[in-house]
Amino acid sequence: MNRTFCLAALFATAAVPPLSAQLGSYNPAPGARGVYVIRNAHIVPVAGPEIANGTIVIGVDGKIAAVGANVAVPADAKIIDGTGLSVFPGMMEAGTAIGLAEITEGANATVDDAEVGRFNPNVQAFFGIDPHSAHIGVSRVVGITHVMSRPSGGLISGQAAIINMAGYTVPEMALVPRAGMVFNLPSARGGGRGQGGGFGAPAATAAATPGRMTPTDSIKQLLRDAEVYGKTLDAYAKDKTLPRPKSDLVLASLLPVVRGEMPALFNAATSAEIKEAVAFAEEMKIKPIIIGGRDAPKITDFLKQHDVPVLFSATMDLPSREDDPYDANYSAPAKLAAAGVRFAIISGEPNPDIRNLPYVAGMAASFGLSKADALKAVTLWPAQITGLGDKLGTIEVGKIANLVVLNGDMLEARSDTKYLFIDGRPVPLETKHTQLYDTFKNRP
Repeated sequence: MNRTFCLAALFATAAVPPLSAQLGSYNPAPGARGVYVIRNAHIVPVAGPEIANGTIVIGVDGKIAAVGANVAVPADAKIIDGTGLSVFPGMMEAGTAIGLAEITEGANATVDDAEVGRFNPNVQAFFGIDPHSAHIGVSRVVGITHVMSRPSGGLISGQAAIINMAGYTVPEMALVPRAGMVFNLPSARGGGRGQGGGFGAPAATAAATPGRMTPTDSIKQLLRDAEVYGKTLDAYAKDKTLPRPKSDLVLASLLPVVRGEMPALFNAATSAEIKEAVAFAEEMKIKPIIIGGRDAPKITDFLKQHDVPVLFSATMDLPSREDDPYDANYSAPAKLAAAGVRFAIISGEPNPDIRNLPYVAGMAASFGLSKADALKAVTLWPAQITGLGDKLGTIEVGKIANLVVLNGDMLEARSDTKYLFIDGRPVPLETKHTQLYDTFKNRP
């Protein structure tokens, strides 16, 4: 028999575990998987035309089992009445450090997004993410259901991870534990790119000490060494009579990059930095993704010619030059879209301010980017750029059920999230903010 669940009844199964509260987690655990149906809702699949009054079925495997205007409802389904509500695919923030740093100013013990040293390809964000970060709860309630969290600092910062924004442990949250290698090429002007050297390490410079390699040459040499290391491993795998190669964690970490199995994430803002990163990637035969990309709208022909995607973070930045128009960055996503450059919009924020992502995309839509493209820029396009286009980013049968149910448009600041599903599991909407509100609302 079908049962209609009111909001309170549905999420009662996902109430805050008392132990979790005692441990100080601000993120209530998601409920159990099951067969859920959202019906009578306005559905925005992103992949196709909107459905004015449709039904979505979420299967026990956590994936979308059916979607459309005329969909049969399974007998054992838990039903949500979506009358007056809209359903969107969850957004992806592809340029954050969420879970790696909690209080960046004044509590150094909570900051773990950078390591000592300039070459840390073996560092994995996956092992440093705090699944109980208070930033997760306040970000997912605006519709951000999955993120790419990355380390920073040094010349090679380490490996980013793509995670869902719900789960008690990182393995439970992980979508791609090793999603990309973060590079910070030294600036030709002598200043380090990216976010410094990590824990006070000196900024990287391009200048070479006589008789020594430049930092860029050092990165290239490390990549070449990784390539040789990989060939040695392959040779040993085919012929066990050969000397067994000595294990090298650093070179082994770079193997997926030099073999084209893992993208290289380059922090780059100016035209010169972007072109330098692309030239570096082509010389080393690795797959680049630009993070930041402030000047990307100025070199669209170059980016399209080289088919390099950009995770654009400058939408809300002030113009960088005195003679730039006031809307130079607001209108930048529209220019990228018009030029046919592959891009996604990211907030450019490392932690809790990623919750502004829908409004960043909304701003881009106010300055020339079509509403449909603005939505794709925070759902489908970041998924495609990071290799998850077949799993996330749209409401289609077979995709992971990361769904947001709101009383309005997802990119509109006045809209409220009424239901949230991540990996097919209902997620409570309680956050640190709501807990503080409940604590102090009756204060005399």
